[in-house]
Amino acid sequence: MACGMPVAAADTDAAANPIAACASAAAVTAVPAGLPMLDWSENVGYDAAGNLWVSRPYRNVVQRYDHTGALTATVPVEFPGAVRSGPDGLLYVVYGDSPTSVVRPGGLVRFDPTAAAPKPEVFVSGLTTMPNGAAFDAQGYLYVGASMSGVIRIRPDGSIDTAWTEQAPKTSANGVVVHDRTLYVTSNGGPLGRIQRVPIDAPADSSVVADLSSPLPAIPDFVDDLLIDRDGSLLVTTLGGQLVRVVPSTGAICAVLSGEPLTSVTAIPGTPGELIAGTERGAVLRIHLPD
Repeated sequence: MACGMPVAAADTDAAANPIAACASAAAVTAVPAGLPMLDWSENVGYDAAGNLWVSRPYRNVVQRYDHTGALTATVPVEFPGAVRSGPDGLLYVVYGDSPTSVVRPGGLVRFDPTAAAPKPEVFVSGLTTMPNGAAFDAQGYLYVGASMSGVIRIRPDGSIDTAWTEQAPKTSANGVVVHDRTLYVTSNGGPLGRIQRVPIDAPADSSVVADLSSPLPAIPDFVDDLLIDRDGSLLVTTLGGQLVRVVPSTGAICAVLSGEPLTSVTAIPGTPGELIAGTERGAVLRIHLPD
């Protein structure tokens, strides 16, 4: 949604009742799970060549898979979070996605995703607030969701835009997606399950899009990653095992998938209506959205 347009106020009772189901998506396994917890798939993303990358924080690696699901590379990254293709064709990976970032700061590394054995180099360092999600805007700025602070804006040269960052909401940020000149951010710092709208040109003027509830009555869900589809709707993953469709202009919500805890989601390039999602047990799912 464009900045400055009027939006509906969030329903303060939204988290009181379970989210209603809408037309159901179908999920199949794209990459099988390995060892429970150890192979937790924290984030998923594609490089410019169409290879799938999966971050596995408890193995301290990101892994590359080809279109057949075969593992083709493993790159060491400490507690990796978001994996994002940059405007320069390099792959950018958040590291330090752990509470230990307080004493062992995180940041971002980048590398050539087409290399046979990619070599990560540090792009940003010194992030002490558990960096997690990330998204680029059209100008090459990178927005990082930090679970122990809020959204951090990083300039194309790798420096932190402190003036912008200080104005952004100081909630526990997680997933970040960019649409036009607006960020949509998942947040779990008060309350759980909140989706926020942050105008890039006026970060102090954030607003609430929706508060998501879990499948259990009166209990909010933990929101993780999100994407925006071709129609401008958000698709949000939750710890409660939901993939929730949210219409930013109205705050309308419904669950298109319910099952196991979902950590992340991304669109499959060139395949409308098809998504890839990470899970806590480690499997990567291919999701077909309803027509």
